[in-house]
Amino acid sequence: MILTDSAAADTAAADTAAVAGRDTVEELMAEAVEAAIAELAPVVGTRAACAAVGRARATHYRHHRAGAPPSPRPRVEPRPQPRALSALERAEVLDALHDERFVDAAPATVYATLLDEGRYLCSESTMYRILRERGEVRERRRQASHPPRSKPELVATAPNHCWSWDITKLRGPAKWTYYHLYVIIDIYSRYVPGWLIAERESAALAERLLAETITKHQIARDRLTLHADRGTSMASKPVALLLADLGVTKSHSRPRCSNDNPFSEAGFKTLKYRPDFPERFGSIQDARAFCQRFFGWYNHDHRHSGIGLHTPADMHFGRAAAVRDARAKVLAAAYTTQGVGKVR
Repeated sequence: MILTDSAAADTAAADTAAVAGRDTVEELMAEAVEAAIAELAPVVGTRAACAAVGRARATHYRHHRAGAPPSPRPRVEPRPQPRALSALERAEVLDALHDERFVDAAPATVYATLLDEGRYLCSESTMYRILRERGEVRERRRQASHPPRSKPELVATAPNHCWSWDITKLRGPAKWTYYHLYVIIDIYSRYVPGWLIAERESAALAERLLAETITKHQIARDRLTLHADRGTSMASKPVALLLADLGVTKSHSRPRCSNDNPFSEAGFKTLKYRPDFPERFGSIQDARAFCQRFFGWYNHDHRHSGIGLHTPADMHFGRAAAVRDARAKVLAAAYTTQGVGKVR
C-alpha cells in the first residue's frame, strides 16, 4: 500500500500516540506494583509481597537501592623503587660494560670478573636491563634468514596427466630372498596402467616397463609428468634418456623427504594389507599370479576413498559421473519412500 504525505503524517502521529499511551500504561502498572509491595511488605515481609505481585526480589531491591554508586578508584602513581640505581650508578655500570677488556664478554662474565676483583656494581639481570634499554642486547653475529619455502606440487586435472611410480619388495620363499614389484599409478584416477615383477631391481627393466606402458596408453608428447623418488632406478640415466625421447616430464621427490611420493606408498599399503596377502611367496610365478588378481580387483572393484568411493577404472575412463548420478537417484528414491527424517 502506498501512502500520501498527509496519510503518512497521520499514521506517524497515531504511532507516536500509541507509544506514549503504552509507556503511560506501563508506568501506571509499575506504580501499582510498587504501592502493593509497600503495603504488603510490613505485614507479610518483602519476599512474600514480591511473590504475591509477581516481581523478582532482585528487581525490587535494585529499584530501592540506597546510596550513590561507588566512585572510581583514584589513580595511584607508581612510586620509585628506593633501591633503584641512580643516574650516576647506571653510568658507572655502563662504563664497566663498555670497558675495552669486556668488549667480547657477556654480562655474566663481567659480573663474575668484577666480583673476583672485589667490586659489586649491580646484579647480572640489572646489567642486562640497562643494556636492553639502550638497545645493546642483540645477536652481534651475522645470521642468515631463511624464508619459508612453498612445497612443490603436481596437479592432475585429468587422467594421464601425472603418473607416479615406485618399487617395493615382496618376500620370497627363503630368508633374504625378495621379488621386486614395479608399479605405475595415475594420481588423478588411482588407476594402475602398468606393473612388473622381477627378481632384481634394474634400470633396464624400469625403462622397459615405462616405455611399454606409455606406448600402450598412447600418451602424446609433452602431456605426461612422471613422478618418482630418488632411487637408483628412478634417477638412472637410461630412464632419463627414455623420458626425454618420449617427451615426458620427469619429477623427483625433494632430497631427504620420505613423504613426497604418497600415492605409490598408499597403493603398496593397500596391497600388503589385503587379507589374502601371504607372509612369503613360494615363487616368482606365485607372486605374479597374486598381483594379477590384486590389480584386477584394485582397478575395477575397489571403491577408493580418495576418489569418492569410485573405482579407479570408472575415474580413468570417464564413467564416474554416470555412477554418481545413478547413486543420487537411488538416494532420492530412498528419501521419497522412506522419509528424510527417518533413522535407519
